[in-house]
Amino acid sequence: MPSPARPARTVGLLRSLALYHGIPFRQRRLRRLYARFAGAGDVVFDVGAHVGNRTRALAALGCRVVAVEPQPDFARLLRRLMGRHRNVDVVEAAVGATAGRITLAVSDAAPTMTTTAAGWRRERERDPVFAGVQWNRVIEVEAITLDDLITRFGSPAFVKMDVEGAEPEVLAGLGRPVPALSFEYLPGAPAYTRACLDRLDELGPYRFNWSVGESYALASPRWLASGELHAALAAPSGPARSGDVYARLVDDD
Repeated sequence: MPSPARPARTVGLLRSLALYHGIPFRQRRLRRLYARFAGAGDVVFDVGAHVGNRTRALAALGCRVVAVEPQPDFARLLRRLMGRHRNVDVVEAAVGATAGRITLAVSDAAPTMTTTAAGWRRERERDPVFAGVQWNRVIEVEAITLDDLITRFGSPAFVKMDVEGAEPEVLAGLGRPVPALSFEYLPGAPAYTRACLDRLDELGPYRFNWSVGESYALASPRWLASGELHAALAAPSGPARSGDVYARLVDDD
């Protein structure tokens, strides 16, 4: 008998494909943004690759892309979509602070919300913004670290992270600075952004910028220290929508 979750899962998958691959000019804007951080021949990690729209943009720039995705059906989809790209490797795993096995809370109807971050998920269950999201099942998946990926594939020029609240754990598994990276921020979860900024400050002299929603454009005309970035996101005039923080390693001032 088919799983009761299967119809919702199919709808969620198709919605993700339409949202991330079906909107005109999105790939062009992504390539323009990512060209700031990586180019032909560079190793890049797409952590939380989902349906691969960012993998696709990075591959088009000539990068060697390691697309990491823990949801088995999305990993299979990535292999199918990216199979003709010789510069893309798909790794079916979650990324965290340590290697081993980890619990993944799955939202079949909203698969972009699938997460390994139990505390983040419980907070979102009380958040009106996430009122329509349900995590209806859990699965056990393999977990690896960024350091594991570096050992296997080489040091990346850029790491993109979008893992629904698990970004601090991902950065905890990175023992050395990388030239550039991005992570998702959520206005309703400033502590997670702060934890990521603090970890990056520990790793090296980073400066920061951000991009609101799916604009794929940097919001600040200059790169900011971590405190400035956190203040800009938390200000009353700051962004009301989620987006991505970008970090780049700079020489010491």
